[in-house]
Amino acid sequence: MATTATSAHVGRRQRKMHDKQSRIFEAAATLFAEQGFDRVTTQQISDRADIAAGTLFRYAATKGELLLMVYNEELRTALEVGADQARAQADTVAAVCEMLGPLLRTAAQRPENTIVYQRELLFGSPTDKYRSEGLALVARLESMIAERLVADSGATGSPQVEERARVAGRSIFAVLHLALARPSTGAHPGHDAMADLRAQIAQIIAGYFTSTGRQ
Repeated sequence: MATTATSAHVGRRQRKMHDKQSRIFEAAATLFAEQGFDRVTTQQISDRADIAAGTLFRYAATKGELLLMVYNEELRTALEVGADQARAQADTVAAVCEMLGPLLRTAAQRPENTIVYQRELLFGSPTDKYRSEGLALVARLESMIAERLVADSGATGSPQVEERARVAGRSIFAVLHLALARPSTGAHPGHDAMADLRAQIAQIIAGYFTSTGRQ
């Protein structure tokens, strides 16, 4: 009986924790979308989630971590949509662009939030679990790209080709990162950012195929 009672107590506690986390997530997501990261306070988030401010910080130590929590889910969804769209494309460049398309559209809705998210991924605390989750999603995107490149090269199973595909995947993410940061840098005024991105992707993929012997 004691074991059953203890299990029931643990179950109730876990449900309460999950409920609070869900409320925090919904509150943070709504406020960041409505007002933007800079104009939202943690007090506003705790008020909307109907929890104490001290409780909020048990789930995320900073406002930056809250943004990571929210945008990790945005990124996860975008990756799933992009993967589905890419499968319908026979052309490699078109497929990779489809993988990135949902990320670009999501970022365009709130560029300032996206820039903060990138900053938190790059420079956030190494012990932050939400940062670790975000970096794992970035690695997943790079792997998706690399797997498509290997498949389209017809050299599946070649360690050398797979390594070149991995590097190409990381290079494509790097140019995506710069494209997403472009609104804050003002770089290359007068140029179509998306056209530039597609041209860079095409150039990286062309170089990858040349290195594998595919013309």
